[in-house]
Amino acid sequence: MRERFDIVVVGAGSAGSVVAARASENPALSVLLIEAGPDYALGSAVPEDLRNGHHNSVVDHDWGLDYQPNSSGRPQTLPRGRVTGGSSAVNTAIALRPVPEDHDGWGYPEWSWAAMETVYRRLERDLDFGDQPHHGDAGPILIRRYPRPELTATHAAFLDAAAHLGWPTCPDANHPSDWGAGPQPMNKLGQLRVSTAMGYLAPARSRSNLVIRGDTSVRRIMFDGRRARGVEVLSATGEVETIEAGVVVVSCGAILSPGVLLRSGIGRRAELDRLGLDAVATMEGVGAHLSDHPAFAVLCEPTDEALVDFDGPIIQTILRHTTEGSDQRMDAQVELLSFFMRTNQDPLMFALAAVLEQCYSEGELIHTSADVDARPQITSRFCADERDARRLVRIIDDAFAFTSAPPLRDLIRTVRHPDPQRWSQMTISERVERVRRSAASGYHPCGTLRMGEVVDSRGRCLAVDGLVVADASIFPTVPRANTNLCSIAVGERIGEWLRTEPGRYGLTS
Repeated sequence: MRERFDIVVVGAGSAGSVVAARASENPALSVLLIEAGPDYALGSAVPEDLRNGHHNSVVDHDWGLDYQPNSSGRPQTLPRGRVTGGSSAVNTAIALRPVPEDHDGWGYPEWSWAAMETVYRRLERDLDFGDQPHHGDAGPILIRRYPRPELTATHAAFLDAAAHLGWPTCPDANHPSDWGAGPQPMNKLGQLRVSTAMGYLAPARSRSNLVIRGDTSVRRIMFDGRRARGVEVLSATGEVETIEAGVVVVSCGAILSPGVLLRSGIGRRAELDRLGLDAVATMEGVGAHLSDHPAFAVLCEPTDEALVDFDGPIIQTILRHTTEGSDQRMDAQVELLSFFMRTNQDPLMFALAAVLEQCYSEGELIHTSADVDARPQITSRFCADERDARRLVRIIDDAFAFTSAPPLRDLIRTVRHPDPQRWSQMTISERVERVRRSAASGYHPCGTLRMGEVVDSRGRCLAVDGLVVADASIFPTVPRANTNLCSIAVGERIGEWLRTEPGRYGLTS
């Protein structure tokens, strides 16, 4: 293994794999990609849970994280991928774009929708709309939608019920201006999940200037004064090594990237002091401003247990819309989940998930140890802001409407949670309090190293030189979409900048 690389990328997830693949397209740059989890070459060595995009992988390649949804709720699991490809290798394979207002709202010309639509076109190979001007047909990430004959009975009924309720039909949920109910764009072909490990790293592995190292944890970033000069790593065998770098790119995701900075002496003063860490730079935004999508499930017991097929796809369809009375366009989703189980004693159920996509509430990460294996305390504070709580209540009402609309209503024996009669008798204030107690994560954390506070618009740390962050942690706000595609786009943007403009990052190549 080389002792020095031009670029060391820490974390081979949705964004980090893309950064490494794009940057290594420049043959003058040597790139090392480090992943704490295992690295699998394509082929028979890839485990089934990573290939099967019908299900989330929440055990074999997971970080084992818990989060606190609010001040009174019980801790719940927060799946995050611990493997090459990161969460793109274990998630539901939803390939949904943000709305243009998300990128324009970030406030930086290089992240505006006019700039980013080109990035989304470059990353995708859209099998359905690749010939349309706002889509791409030759990118690394394959995207398709389930055609009507491939929909399960419940998903077909969901779309028919949406039409009955008056929602417009939306064949392409990734069209920048369209909205309504239709098939969900997904980065999978049949059952096969197309992760960034498959789409980006597989074709890049033969490059002599790219090294991929799995089962290796980064203990800290090393500094000369206020310039990053490399990383200290811990191998699976317990060996500690130092690797020098011209630039260190941290891409461990919104939950784990702040910990890498903190262990390296960059963080909130109180946390650095409490953990006994010498400060390289005090930055109060490290681990702050945690954003996510609060969700609430309406659980339905089917008339026929055969309607719940655990071997089938969990997601096929979506309703994207604007909450009634909201000034934030497309701030809501309703999705049908093909199966849902809370405990082994529950009957077979499917669910209607109500999800608030644009949020004001913020949480934070608290670190109680500087050990490389320690996990942060994740406090989400869902719906703490009244505007979030009231809109999520309205989206739950939209989800409830599906349970009474034909033909979906004919597939429902009973709505088991929440009790429809009790819900209908609640006042708005009581419903608001209910969602504050019960809202859960949509599994889209972001914003914990946000742009403008911790990094600049190129991902460069504002407090030190030679350190870049490229993942969902730098989002200024949570996008109105599942964060998978937006994270890949961040990797594309910063990876391309490193490839084409290395001098902006202090590299001479």
